[in-house]
Amino acid sequence: MMPPRLATALALVVLVALVVSGLRPYDRSTWLMEVAPVLIAAPVLIATYRRFPLTQLLYLVIAVHALVLILGGAYTYARVPLGSWLEDWLGLARNPYDRIGHFMQGVTPALLAREIFLRAGYVAGRRMLPFLCVCVALAVSAFYELIEWAAALSLGQGAEAFLGTQGDPWDTQADMFCALIGALVALAVLSRLQDAQLRALGSRPVRSL
Repeated sequence: MMPPRLATALALVVLVALVVSGLRPYDRSTWLMEVAPVLIAAPVLIATYRRFPLTQLLYLVIAVHALVLILGGAYTYARVPLGSWLEDWLGLARNPYDRIGHFMQGVTPALLAREIFLRAGYVAGRRMLPFLCVCVALAVSAFYELIEWAAALSLGQGAEAFLGTQGDPWDTQADMFCALIGALVALAVLSRLQDAQLRALGSRPVRSL
């Protein structure tokens, strides 16, 4: 379980970033849609902190993901300065910041699913576990693309900043591919650390991949 002071510090960082980003966002409606996952997840994490505490790793990943969403909401993804710097440095044709967001959209659900599967005893197979975690991450990514599609239909041109396609006809497929890569990287790199922290919580994770 994450120490209360560290949990409080993370929560304050995210809260301050959220408040600052909402003072003068580039587009208010886009900001609200982008930070909506943070507004939904925060109360859930607070309510379950004592009854079902997550690993420190997962709380940190969720906080980073929240900051990525908040920054994207403040500027809109196509205008985030970090993405513009990467665009110039790598010689890209577009601002790649939204790809970072979708990469995290694979990382967070995959690790969250892995933690729930292990702690609840839903999955014990060494090969089935990562497969199902990737499936969950892709399902979340696909669902988010459906939300973007619905926003485009309901808002018309007003949804352009939220979609962040920047004229790319394959943006949906590229977004889901980034989520897939994020899930695979997270499982390959962070599974052992997650297992160690799960043991500290008194759980019994299966052998690391």
